[in-house]
Amino acid sequence: MRWRIMSSVCENNRLYVATFFLHYHTVPTQAIANTPTFNHVPTPCKLARLNKAMHILYATDCDVDSCTYVSLLQACVQKKALAEGKLVHSHITENGFMADTLLHNTLLNMYVKCGSLADARKVFEQMPQPNVCSWTMMIAAYARYGPAEEGLALFYHMQRYGFQPNHFTFSSVLSACAHLTSLEHGVEIHQQIIINGLQSHISVANALVDMYAKCGNIEIARDVFDKIPKPDVVSWTILIAGYTHLGHVNDALKLFKKMPHRDVVSCNAMIAGFAQNGLMDDAVKLFNEMPQRDVVSWNALIAGYAQNGLFNEALRFFMEMPQPNEVSWNTMIAGFAQNGFLDKAMNLFKEMPQRSVVSWNAIIGGLVHHGNIDEAIKLFKAMPRRTILSWNTMIAGYAHNGLVEEALQLFEKMPQRDVVSWTAVIAGFARNGRGEESLKLFQQMQLVGVEPDSKTFTSILPACADVAALEQGKEVHENIIRSGFQTNILVVNALIDMYAKCGNIQRAHALFNKMHQQDIVSWTTMIAGYAMHGFSKEALMLFEQMKHTSVVPDHVTLLCVLAACSHAGLVNEGYHYFHCMNEYYITPTMDHYNCMVDLLGRAGYLDEAKDFIKKMPIAPDATVWNSLLSACRTYNNVELGEYVAKHVFELDPKDATPYVLLSNIYAAAGRWADIEKVRKLMNYRDLKKTPGCSWIEINNKVHAFLIEDRSSP
Repeated sequence: MRWRIMSSVCENNRLYVATFFLHYHTVPTQAIANTPTFNHVPTPCKLARLNKAMHILYATDCDVDSCTYVSLLQACVQKKALAEGKLVHSHITENGFMADTLLHNTLLNMYVKCGSLADARKVFEQMPQPNVCSWTMMIAAYARYGPAEEGLALFYHMQRYGFQPNHFTFSSVLSACAHLTSLEHGVEIHQQIIINGLQSHISVANALVDMYAKCGNIEIARDVFDKIPKPDVVSWTILIAGYTHLGHVNDALKLFKKMPHRDVVSCNAMIAGFAQNGLMDDAVKLFNEMPQRDVVSWNALIAGYAQNGLFNEALRFFMEMPQPNEVSWNTMIAGFAQNGFLDKAMNLFKEMPQRSVVSWNAIIGGLVHHGNIDEAIKLFKAMPRRTILSWNTMIAGYAHNGLVEEALQLFEKMPQRDVVSWTAVIAGFARNGRGEESLKLFQQMQLVGVEPDSKTFTSILPACADVAALEQGKEVHENIIRSGFQTNILVVNALIDMYAKCGNIQRAHALFNKMHQQDIVSWTTMIAGYAMHGFSKEALMLFEQMKHTSVVPDHVTLLCVLAACSHAGLVNEGYHYFHCMNEYYITPTMDHYNCMVDLLGRAGYLDEAKDFIKKMPIAPDATVWNSLLSACRTYNNVELGEYVAKHVFELDPKDATPYVLLSNIYAAAGRWADIEKVRKLMNYRDLKKTPGCSWIEINNKVHAFLIEDRSSP
């Protein structure tokens, strides 16, 4: 009877009364478990009443049982009240309550739903008897909130500890594979699912379709879908989204038309698919044909217009929307801000009836992306509440605009840091040519116990490459293997680049060959590595091999091929590949023209290089002329060198390089008076030669040396 009273008051948002009742009318745990109302989840109470319940919890000395704690924690979940949830957890601990698995799982759920995975992980690791539900909750949390790699690792750990995954577990870990686009792990887990006879379970089958589609294997996704005995609306919608994500809009539309029952969700997926592929007329047509629309329908259309740069249309639909929600406002603000329409974004931000932290982050993100740092920091300081994302957005903005010292200062002021925070400053220093500081930050990150994710690794590896820190690069590689990222294509590409730039081309090639699937970056990085070290024959052979795959070369790939020809003096081959760019609908850029001039100059065809420059359809920049000037230095061509130097002086008068090259040309010809003129001109223009710099790695520490530098032992 007492428990029915508790249920009644909870249903009427009187949680604090229910809690008070429980404090003075406790029953044995077994009785609770056998009571039908035990599994009743209290409806959300107002925050003030939750606070009153917390006050009663701490103001009385009565014993509290598991059911009371569970009810309070569930209420905290409903209200996303993390602070109150931590107080309940603290009460459990301080009173020495022996929590059972159910209560531990409820704590896990509270921390996950309230956005504190770190606390959830601590609870999980302290559980004396975790069950399959415990493991699955953690796997699902990492799959949803990241890092997904951790969810995948936990899936394998649970089996090593003797726990058998159920259909919820498989669905969750497949979501992690989809997030990581890890087809290799997805296929392996699919085999486990078949062994366990769960391939026909609708939630597992849907997760399989989603995983294969997001990993780019739409054929197997369709095969799995076709084998589902009774596909539900979710099954159809997932496959439609998969087709549109990969650009197969016609296949998606055929499937959409075959659906026995369409709902608003499937229509929204099709609208989003049309929009994603730039087919806004089709998106609007379907939108107008929908018998019923929800707020997601409007948001999908508005987002589509914004993504395709049609902001006037997006604004028109936004104004026509019956009841724009927070997502609608944020979509418009983010769309305007990210595309440089900062005034319109700011006006919408000011008009927004209720700004959330997402709205603040959206406008700040747009400002920093377009270099308006001063305005961004003003808004950042004015924020009523900052999340860790707010701090990370501002730090990344500083770093993106080259203000790495400011980024570091803000980073050091953060009340709490996550892996994204560390990665932002590490990447900022690496991108701005300060690899040594980047490596030090990475070491500090590990010392404080923050686990790097895939983005951290793809940020630190270029720093290793830039300062030729091979031994530290190898240590990072070992860390990658321990963390389970060795199959992540972005990480492997960064590893190939690091090994190639650090001189270990054999290790780079071995990694390339072991890849399950190479993308355009993989091929281009490997070709560039060969070209860099003078293995031009291998670079061209690899390019020819690439042409027989489904990967289409881009402008960067052709640039690396031309560089390979240049380093080996392969003039005919260089012309061939330069002209074959038309086959791939690639318009040569300044870099391609510069590479051809460098090729002709290295081979000694100086006059031909000069004629090539004159025939360029675009005006040559200083870099192109400098390439020819360097060749004049190599072949001691004074007359042409003087002609070329004049062009460089006009285009880039502040660069000391052409003055030094011309001076060297004069020196080789014994024209000392002309050398003195060049030196006087450099002094007049206050130009100084940039000193050469070398790096050496000793005991995993990188030392930099400048010419005539006596500061190092």
